[in-house]
Amino acid sequence: MTTTTTNISAVKTSTLSASSSNAGLNLNPGYFANRSLLDWVFAALVVGAGLFAFMRYHGFMDVYEQGILVAAVPAAIAMGWFWRPLRVLMLAAGGFALLGIVSYEGNLANAEKVFWLKYFLSSQSAILWMSVLFFMGTIFYWMGMFSSREGANHSATFESLGSKITWVAVAMALIGTLVRWYESYLLGPDIGHIPVSNLYEVFVLFCWMTAAFYLYFEDQYKTRALGAFVMLVVSAAVGFLLWYTVIRDAHEIQPLVPALKSWWMKLHVPANFIGYGMFALAAMVSMAYLIKQQASETRWYKLTPLWLLAVVLCFVPIVFRIKTPVDAGGSNYWLGYLLVSGLVAAALLLGRKHIAARLPSFEVLDDVMYKSIAVGFAFFTIATVLGALWAAEAWGGYWSWDPKETWALIVWLNYAAWLHMRLMKGLRGTVAAWWAMVGLAVTSFAFLGVNMFLSGLHSYGTL
Repeated sequence: MTTTTTNISAVKTSTLSASSSNAGLNLNPGYFANRSLLDWVFAALVVGAGLFAFMRYHGFMDVYEQGILVAAVPAAIAMGWFWRPLRVLMLAAGGFALLGIVSYEGNLANAEKVFWLKYFLSSQSAILWMSVLFFMGTIFYWMGMFSSREGANHSATFESLGSKITWVAVAMALIGTLVRWYESYLLGPDIGHIPVSNLYEVFVLFCWMTAAFYLYFEDQYKTRALGAFVMLVVSAAVGFLLWYTVIRDAHEIQPLVPALKSWWMKLHVPANFIGYGMFALAAMVSMAYLIKQQASETRWYKLTPLWLLAVVLCFVPIVFRIKTPVDAGGSNYWLGYLLVSGLVAAALLLGRKHIAARLPSFEVLDDVMYKSIAVGFAFFTIATVLGALWAAEAWGGYWSWDPKETWALIVWLNYAAWLHMRLMKGLRGTVAAWWAMVGLAVTSFAFLGVNMFLSGLHSYGTL
């Protein structure tokens, strides 16, 4: 009995000692406990930038816009802590944008007098650099894709260059957007607005958002092979942007129409284009999935993804050429676009086996596709709700079955069904990939087709 009591006491003592020891250990360190000195330095810089913006420009903001600015500070810090490459992007874009803003000295005429404004940091110069760099990034990604297997080092070098150039292109897009925002206020306090109000500005938004989300997946999955596909849709958007600039002088800043003079625009439009960008990214990944799946197919009539791509790539420039005014001087641009589209489709068709060998596994492709659609759907849902609230303020009703609203609902239902089938029925593979590609066609019509062929309350976005 004495021995038993002694053993029990020993066990209790051991347990208490272990508990005391564990109490001194932080087994589940808090979120802030994991932050390094650089994390806190970054946070301090963001807070300082937010305070500077508030003190300098609060007179131009209403209470809602001030609230957005305050909320943006912790959001930027959280994003920089979540994905560290964003810190460099934010600080570089913010620093160079501030240099551009200071260089204006309150006078738009300095855009032609100050060297770095004229060639690099004015909004139009920065956006043109963005365009060139996105094209260059796409070319380097494809050079990496078609490098021989024996030249693995060359392939990695080309893809690394493509990735770095894409990062710089995203930075130039952000610089151009921020400087354009300031330039609009130099035209007049009543003209100044966030640059997300017309097709020119939202295409810039679409390009850098799509590229930035792709770069995140590239970093997370440690593969650059998908850059060749995703950057195709970004380059296509840049091609449209350049054409639209030529025929409409779209780079010129215009006053907002009355319906757009709302703080809702600052929330609705970016959320919408996160959705558009992620849906486009998912579709390009699904195309890579189908090409990898049909790499060994020899029967031409079975190569449906490639033939479909060829038809779409060649159909789009024909439609835009028809819609271009005869005297606009930009219609012949689409003939060149048609030629490039045909070359891209032919390269994919003839090089499909080599491309398939370079692509990541089906599991990775499927996972990226799913995550892209899930994130896109979440933000598109938020954008739709915000749009309804904005419509109630502007037009007196939450929903009016305007063509743009109707097609937004079709897009939402399409991806809601895709996610339902994925989560409830285990949708995977070929059907999921085809569905994602069809989804891009539906989304593209909602984004551009409605503006081209239909009219309604959203006619301020017409071509």
